[in-house]
Amino acid sequence: MAPVHPALAHRVATSDDIPALEAVMDAAIGELQQGFLTPAQIASSRMVMGLDRQLIADGTYFVVEEDGGSGDRRVAGCGGWSRRATLYGGDHTPGRDAALLDPATDAARVRAMYTNPAFARRGVGRLILSLCEAAARGEGFTRLELMATLSGQPLYAAYGFEPIEAIEDDRGGVAVPLVRMGKRI
Repeated sequence: MAPVHPALAHRVATSDDIPALEAVMDAAIGELQQGFLTPAQIASSRMVMGLDRQLIADGTYFVVEEDGGSGDRRVAGCGGWSRRATLYGGDHTPGRDAALLDPATDAARVRAMYTNPAFARRGVGRLILSLCEAAARGEGFTRLELMATLSGQPLYAAYGFEPIEAIEDDRGGVAVPLVRMGKRI
């Protein structure tokens, strides 16, 4: 995998970032899943994916930015981790569970990973995964789990995640294939 571009920086996301994050998510869902999902599946995936503002409130969501010079910053990607039970989905996704996980018995969740298509395959996802892993380990977690899209699965496998189960989520109207993956940290 390519190294992170030297002009990229990361920080914890704030509520002020939400419009820019949602724009990146929309572009990533629409563009990076092409070739993996049908147009109907991409449309359906918008109903089960997206931003979970609880991650921002918890301080566990990261934004990666490119410094374009003169103080101009562009969001290259975003993603985070959670100490809560929900494995995936946005604010609008039914079935969310805000119960806190027990680091001694539960896996922390890697959540809402999106790369701006202009920054794909430049190390953004790997950077976010390393931030999530370090933060979760710092809170005593020894395992991570995530729900991978088919387009994201190669990145997660390269980072050491292993498939646990394949599912199809049809809450958006058309079944979208996803893969639950896990990793010891």
